[in-house]
Amino acid sequence: MKRSTFVRTFVLALAASAPLAAVGAAPAAHADAPAAATGWEIDASHSSATFSVKHMMVSNVRGEFGKLTGSVAFDAKDWSKTQVDVTIDAASIGTRDEKRDAHLKSADFFDVEKFPTITFKSTKAEKTGKGKFKVTGDLTMHGVTKQVSLVGEGPTAETKDPWGFLRIGAHASTKVDRKDFGLSWNKALDAGGVVVGEEVTIALDVELKRKAD
Repeated sequence: MKRSTFVRTFVLALAASAPLAAVGAAPAAHADAPAAATGWEIDASHSSATFSVKHMMVSNVRGEFGKLTGSVAFDAKDWSKTQVDVTIDAASIGTRDEKRDAHLKSADFFDVEKFPTITFKSTKAEKTGKGKFKVTGDLTMHGVTKQVSLVGEGPTAETKDPWGFLRIGAHASTKVDRKDFGLSWNKALDAGGVVVGEEVTIALDVELKRKAD
């Protein structure tokens, strides 16, 4: 066989075998997809959203929102994946005084008919120490959205309840100026100062649950 004929035959054979080799070849390896954060649901029956504010410049009045819902996506190994979404029913406010509660629900304060919910949606989460964390996000109240940071402790170790759910708990709090959210009603005192303080401390104690695998 002449050299030119041999070369032409070899090239044709190589070309013909290429598709077969491609079919039989193992697929290229792909990097594993990042694991998703674990989803948890707020157990409203065992969670609370409370607040405290100065009254008459001398004492702290405390109250609670009785209805809250929400979810948390949490990855203990990578806090950047953590997402928090909480919704509070503004009309569920209670301070153990019906007249005061009615005033707080009115247009002077929360105006619950116009703004029925208070929400928090996280934008960043980070571990700040052993059993400590900070979650920053958008707090929307009275139709106004402001960025706030919740400083917290937890979450606790997982425990399994008798109904097949895993549970963890956490506590977080922050301080806001109520006037930043348009809650500006007040009255001056004859001796100086005002009836209602401007700084409000908000605290969340949540129990989270998910179905065991």
